[in-house]
Amino acid sequence: MKDLWTVKYRPATLDGIVGNEQSVDMIMKLARSNNLPHLVFHGPENSGKVSTAFALAREIYGEDYERNLAYFNASDFFEQGKNYLVRDKRFIRILGTDDPKKIKKSVIYIFKEVINEYASMSPMDAEYKIIFIDNAESLNSDSQHALRRIMEKYTTTCRFILSTTQPSKLITPLRSRGLQLFFTHVSDDRLEKFISQVIESEGLSVSEDGIDALIYHAKGNVARALNTLQIASVQAGSENIGPQQIYDATLGEQSENITKLFGSMLSKDILGARKHIDSLILGEGLSGQEILLQLHKVIINSSEPDEIISRWITKIADTDFYLTESANERIQLEALAAEFCK
Repeated sequence: MKDLWTVKYRPATLDGIVGNEQSVDMIMKLARSNNLPHLVFHGPENSGKVSTAFALAREIYGEDYERNLAYFNASDFFEQGKNYLVRDKRFIRILGTDDPKKIKKSVIYIFKEVINEYASMSPMDAEYKIIFIDNAESLNSDSQHALRRIMEKYTTTCRFILSTTQPSKLITPLRSRGLQLFFTHVSDDRLEKFISQVIESEGLSVSEDGIDALIYHAKGNVARALNTLQIASVQAGSENIGPQQIYDATLGEQSENITKLFGSMLSKDILGARKHIDSLILGEGLSGQEILLQLHKVIINSSEPDEIISRWITKIADTDFYLTESANERIQLEALAAEFCK
């Protein structure tokens, strides 16, 4: 597998973004008017928020956009903590060590220090720089208030883009500092058109019902469609790709820890379930919604009676609602596991 297609086909320009026409059109107008405000991108995972932020930076700064764009993932900061910080070479100078045990400062303090330093640096050959903070829902209240003050202090030379799947987790003063733009997964028609272009570009042979199966599986998620198609192309080799090849490819996308989590739930092993939840969130970096989607798939394909499957799906739907309402992911997933283990 030479290159990941999610990277190979990531749009380099705003014109290349698939879907979300209204939000992208607004961003394009703001970029070309040279009057860009702070922005808040919100929407589900893999709906184009990160790709749009990088395409926007390239639109403003050209091919050397990375000189004026700083990217930070809040979930790395606050879920992986000091072990993550020492792995990022950008922070070594600030930390003064590459040994997490020698770091005396709190993660919150380090986050404030890092963002403040990057925001205070003058832009390179531009009027302002962009600081992009992904998974902003992982920021706690103290860090959000600190970020708000930094945004106010450096508003003339720095623009912030916050990306989140749970905007209700952001404090109101922080949300109000930026223009809020909604992102969603693309329509089946737009996805089919895009995938057809990829198929032609890669010289693949995919049947019509194979494309239909891929579109059905992806449910508007461009990254999922690309990953599945690439896996299917490798497994099929020179053979035609049909529904069976797409189905076989989707089996490889499921985390082994999801199967183990489901097994622990069935055996009423709550401690084992908690262990697998930690592995999925911390080890694999899956969001709560991604875990629920995979767990839903495992349950649907299980051999349990329809009545039991229906009851489990209802519990998953309730948990999904709680996550949408900005509840803590780990707590809600452990509560779901406890319900299964009753």
